[in-house]
Amino acid sequence: MTFDYDLFVIGAGSGGLAASKRAASYGAKVAIAEQDLVGGTCVIRGCIPKKLMVYSSHFPQLFDAAAGYGWQVGERKLDWQHLVGVIDKEVNRLSHLHIGFLERAGVELIPHRATIIDPHTVEVDGRKVTTDKILIAVGGRPIKPDIPGMEYAITSNEMFHLKEQPKHIAIVGAGYIGVEFASIMRGLGCEVTQIMRKDLILYGFDKDIRHEIQNGMTHHGIKFLTNTLVTQIEKVDKGLKLTLSGAGEESITADVFLAATGRDPYVEGLGLENTGVDVISTPADGLGYSTRSAIAVNEFSQTSEPNIFAVGDCTDRINLTPVAIGEGRAFADTEFGNNKRSLSHQNVPSAVFSTPEAATVGMSEEDAQAEYGDDVTCYRARFRPLFHSLTGLDEKTLVKLVVDNKTDKVLGAHMVGENSAEVIQGMAIAINMGATKKDFDATVGIHPSTAEEFVTLR
Repeated sequence: MTFDYDLFVIGAGSGGLAASKRAASYGAKVAIAEQDLVGGTCVIRGCIPKKLMVYSSHFPQLFDAAAGYGWQVGERKLDWQHLVGVIDKEVNRLSHLHIGFLERAGVELIPHRATIIDPHTVEVDGRKVTTDKILIAVGGRPIKPDIPGMEYAITSNEMFHLKEQPKHIAIVGAGYIGVEFASIMRGLGCEVTQIMRKDLILYGFDKDIRHEIQNGMTHHGIKFLTNTLVTQIEKVDKGLKLTLSGAGEESITADVFLAATGRDPYVEGLGLENTGVDVISTPADGLGYSTRSAIAVNEFSQTSEPNIFAVGDCTDRINLTPVAIGEGRAFADTEFGNNKRSLSHQNVPSAVFSTPEAATVGMSEEDAQAEYGDDVTCYRARFRPLFHSLTGLDEKTLVKLVVDNKTDKVLGAHMVGENSAEVIQGMAIAINMGATKKDFDATVGIHPSTAEEFVTLR
């Protein structure tokens, strides 16, 4: 049978872009459909604009630190409109850059939403096209709890387009998105209240990381309302009134309310019901929380419909940009490059761009103990970094290794403190190569640096 395309990709985010360009490089005829800006969550409303805001939020502390080194810093004031304007300009620049990459790769871009009609037919821009293979790479989208008044809340999508800087922002959710935006907004000078169902942020991370970040955020002036639920939101003269239940206050009033309670795979309206693609659901516990639905795939990103594949956040495996890129390239290599391979989801490093920053790779202490029991030893160091020896600021850094006693293999590396992401990226190479604690001990450190602490832990 002759098809219009060898591959039709739905979604021009990180995974879809990577897969389409790689497949085209093997000679495949490829089209990619995207109803939004090209680039996906990471470029448009995620990693890139968020990290730019992180950079901006660090300047006040740098201004304070400068005095310890003899610098006199005068009056400072944030121009909010300038900040959001230049971030938006950079996002659009990157989006157009990705369009250029597609053109040079020979991938046809169709700026419309696509719907699957049957396993080999897609409808887009009012026309039906046929394709040998379909790749779904539609990513995810933020969700809001089903609570009265939630229409007044914003999500992470809108955080980059606030017309005015809020004086007080309330955030519900204790995952990395809520934690990062709490740190950003506090650094930019806002009053921040973070509301969470449990007593500790970042469920699933190593416990030492969780405690260290939360203590650091509290030290920087973020107010945590733990073991607390939002039961209602009302618009009042002074802003938004949040009615609460639990261990904390009965209500608070803020200018802006951010719902950072997770993201769902964006599978609605794709036409999956016209195919044999299986969708798996997992309940999200808690008042007003929804059910997550993800596309089920095997290790090669293949769905239960043999010629339909899916990569990235819509599969809800590891929802990180480099993972989606890796999955997309592995798919293209397998299906079009005569190189059958899959992306390993083991020991994937990740970072939380909070203040203080954190990064991790490998097993947490809790996961290691669950698998190896008493054969696990943890090595830790907590100290004031050299930079702050003159600033007078009470900032700490934590480094930690999780080790299997029987094999001496390093199972996990964790860090909280400045430049954690940069340091842990290097640690990830060692851990993926199976480095032992002896290998770490035999490595000469770079002095003076924070990273050297990883090779001096005893």
